[in-house]
Amino acid sequence: MTVRPRRSALYMPASNQRAIDKARSLPCDVVILDLEDAVAPEAKEEARVNAVRAVEEGGFGERELVIRVNALGTPWAQDDLAAAAAARPDAILAPKVGDAETVHRYLAALADAPPTTGFWAMIESCRAIFRLDAIAGAMAVRPGAFVLGTNDLAKEMGARLTVERTPFLGMMAMAVAAAKGHGLVALDGVYNAFDDETGLTRQCVEARAYGFDGKTLIHPRQIDAANRAFSPDDAEIAWARAAIAAFDLPENAGKGAVRVGGEMVERLHLDQANAILARASKD
Repeated sequence: MTVRPRRSALYMPASNQRAIDKARSLPCDVVILDLEDAVAPEAKEEARVNAVRAVEEGGFGERELVIRVNALGTPWAQDDLAAAAAARPDAILAPKVGDAETVHRYLAALADAPPTTGFWAMIESCRAIFRLDAIAGAMAVRPGAFVLGTNDLAKEMGARLTVERTPFLGMMAMAVAAAKGHGLVALDGVYNAFDDETGLTRQCVEARAYGFDGKTLIHPRQIDAANRAFSPDDAEIAWARAAIAAFDLPENAGKGAVRVGGEMVERLHLDQANAILARASKD
């Protein structure tokens, strides 16, 4: 599992050149150049050209650059996939991934992309929820991520998408478990009320507790709240440093568990401690 930060993953419509230019200076960890939902049919080709040019020109610094293509079966999918593979972004985000067979079809279309180009999948249908492990397993040949599409899930289920997201909590836990079980990243779905920082923060804190690595966003003003929520706090950093220091002591060499503060910490927690410090160093 990489420790590259994905606290904030901002969707930007690739049909909007001004938005792309602005993304180069925003404090988000990931920029998702969107060719799909945020782009009208008549602007799809222009968006594709803009996204490819943005990747080629660069200027995004350490931000991870991802292109979300249109779904297989649409008139734009094949051209999107070919152009994205040739452009070599950090990852390609595929919508409407409902089963492992769909993953294989996407991967076949991306065969010419370098092996470092990640494959990210939108989990946004009822069908996908019952195939999470198989989808994640099929994706593991490339650096990958699950991206929850809670708006589409809510629409298909006929469920209410509230701040609490009660109908989706079980699905969120299952998605994280399947992703992490196959070495994938997990990103939470968007929060539509971009003026409601309290609600956004609540969802971010909840998503982090479930094990998500970050949250997808629809507006730049949501970035700071996501970055704060998914960054290690002082207590976590202190625990990580104490755990590493405890296992470094000569008298603890070979021990499987040691006392840190008021709790027992097992050697398996060292990876977690190192990951916390690595994420903290990115801030």
